[in-house]
Amino acid sequence: MKSTQATAPQAITGLERYGLTRPGQVFRNPPVPALFELALQRSEARLTATGALVAMTAPRTGRSPKDKFIVKESSTADTVAWGPVNQPMTPEGFERLLARVTAYFQERDLFVCDAWAGADPDYRMPIRVVSEFAWHSLFARQLFRRPTPDEISGMSPQFIVVSAPGFLADPASDKTNSEAVVTVSFERRIVLIGGTHYAGEIKKSIFTVLNHMLPDRNVFPMHCSANVGPAGDVALFFGLSGTGKTTLSADPTRRLIGDDEHGWSDRGVFNFEGGCYAKCIRLSPEKEPQIYHALRFGAVLENVVIDEATRVPLFDDASVTENTRAAYPVEFISNSVPEGYVWAHPRAVIFLTCDAFGVLPPVARLTTPQAMYHFLSGYTAKLAGTETGMGSEPEAAFSTCFGAPFLPRPPRVYAEMLADKVKQHDARCYLINTGWSGGPFGVGERIRLNVTRAIVDAAVNERIDDKNCRVDPVFGLNVPRHVAGVPDEVLDPKSTWKNPDEYTAKARALAGRFVENFKRFSGVSKEVAEAGPRVG
Repeated sequence: MKSTQATAPQAITGLERYGLTRPGQVFRNPPVPALFELALQRSEARLTATGALVAMTAPRTGRSPKDKFIVKESSTADTVAWGPVNQPMTPEGFERLLARVTAYFQERDLFVCDAWAGADPDYRMPIRVVSEFAWHSLFARQLFRRPTPDEISGMSPQFIVVSAPGFLADPASDKTNSEAVVTVSFERRIVLIGGTHYAGEIKKSIFTVLNHMLPDRNVFPMHCSANVGPAGDVALFFGLSGTGKTTLSADPTRRLIGDDEHGWSDRGVFNFEGGCYAKCIRLSPEKEPQIYHALRFGAVLENVVIDEATRVPLFDDASVTENTRAAYPVEFISNSVPEGYVWAHPRAVIFLTCDAFGVLPPVARLTTPQAMYHFLSGYTAKLAGTETGMGSEPEAAFSTCFGAPFLPRPPRVYAEMLADKVKQHDARCYLINTGWSGGPFGVGERIRLNVTRAIVDAAVNERIDDKNCRVDPVFGLNVPRHVAGVPDEVLDPKSTWKNPDEYTAKARALAGRFVENFKRFSGVSKEVAEAGPRVG
């Protein structure tokens, strides 16, 4: 099958100057139905009963953070926070790897997707995704912002992503940690991805690029979802995987701007993407109707098990991975903001955490120093048994700025931008716990979604009375005594435990982990350093 939009390889890949001169057939920006057909014909994916496409990515069913590199060159040497998250690669090593990838692509079919990264016309960046799989091209088309036909004809990509799942790096010669590699060169303006079928690497690589470039343009890049109320009031939801970021921002009473990546400029908030990337394990039409009904024709599912007889997705089946995913255009959410921007500044900034120890309050009002402290901390908890090597107890997890794997610059750059924006626009900040109450995971119960939704509704609509708060003796947080729709006793986590002394011991233990984690942040003000939990 040939795409009607196929053109000469040299004109469309942008890689001919690196030696990619003899690819197979090149498919440039085929329509969604054609990409479905191609993915099915090439046995890359299967069709589900809902009309969505499902692909499996084993053995890698999530990102590979230990395989991520940034080329250390003049533009990055002094701006990147080098370390375990941002591992350096030499320019010479990158060139050798690039040569091996282009050699791999000789005589292979290529799929090209031209797109925008960023909804704001002043800040959007034209990108090109060159991929080995039709379903990866479909993923890119649905996740990034889709240009009009007229825009495509005049686009010149500023960054190229080359995705070669079948290419395996050689750790000995390529100086990588495994056969998988994700590396970006800001001088070459190219991302190389190899050895992994997981499509999330494509989207997150561009997020990493924007996180490095946009601060120089006074745009605060954020790993958050965003929505807007009827009065034009914008709310941001920061949070790691499993905290409810996508679920809580998909609110039928508010319009969804986006579910994962945004910029905060001098005139408002804009989505970096044109689609959503929802975690869909245990997805149900009762709890998450908007997301559930978005998984139709045009959507791409990753690692979702299907019934072999009916092809119905089995969202409760975690036999492949807990990290099942769904990618779909944002307009599949009926009350979305398809243009991707709102020229208004956030009124509410919400940090979501899933505290599996059951000791954090369901909601707390944060001062600006506390907001910086908890933003830098980026706390949530990993559940027992969800990762290889974990024991029976939950584990505290700290991801700086709620997105450490995607932040090239030092954490203080992003924290200071947050503080400046919050102060300038008088935004209210909250810490909302979507985790456990009445005891830790395995003893207590997870806070019910309807309770969390009531808390979020009160926060974004300014119905939390700051004057009627108590100060938590361990965490120093301002905790409201009453929130409409929430039982008062739930707001005091200690009162939900059968043994108050056991609660206190667990709370102090978690507070100690916060304090120990925060020691790695140098150069923060005394006010911020003292805004955390109280131990001793």
